[in-house]
Amino acid sequence: MQALNPALRFPAELLIKAQGPGLALKAAIFDVDGVLTDGRIYIGEQGESFKAFSTLDGHGLKLLDQGGITPIIITGRDSPAVRRRVADLGLQHAVYGAKDKLAVAQPLLDQLGLAWHEVAAMGDDWPDLPLMTRAGFACAPAQAHAEVKAVAHHVTSAPGGHGAARECCDLLLIAAGRYAELLNGHLDTLDGSGR
Repeated sequence: MQALNPALRFPAELLIKAQGPGLALKAAIFDVDGVLTDGRIYIGEQGESFKAFSTLDGHGLKLLDQGGITPIIITGRDSPAVRRRVADLGLQHAVYGAKDKLAVAQPLLDQLGLAWHEVAAMGDDWPDLPLMTRAGFACAPAQAHAEVKAVAHHVTSAPGGHGAARECCDLLLIAAGRYAELLNGHLDTLDGSGR
């Protein structure tokens, strides 16, 4: 099977920013509502909430992990739907119901031995600003609040819940030089594990 040359391209100056100061970001923090979902919350008559997640985003988070960049979920809400999605993706680091995202992120980064310049953050609204302004690289989905877009290094073309997180994951993997290898690993098997 012939190797593929990636079709996806980002401007060189954006890739340099996405590498972070250490030339390789080691983790990426993602919000849920408005980033991994479109921000809408459906509430059933029994009070249960429903959310729609993109499979593109889910696969992007898995690829990020395979590429050596640890995905971290920090969300202000807690729901069975979010916990189920995180578990289904096999993500190891998640904090639910965080009223102060910085207060929960710092101990987690300390535990992982990471400094802020080694971390990317993606959010869509004011509660995400403390993470995004400290991170080595910040991303926002297309529909994010204006103040969030203003601090982001990259605003995705896709909106939250519709491939925005995948675009961020792809950008980070290309910047880290891991994207092409992961892409070509998927030519042999669906999970990219090779032959």
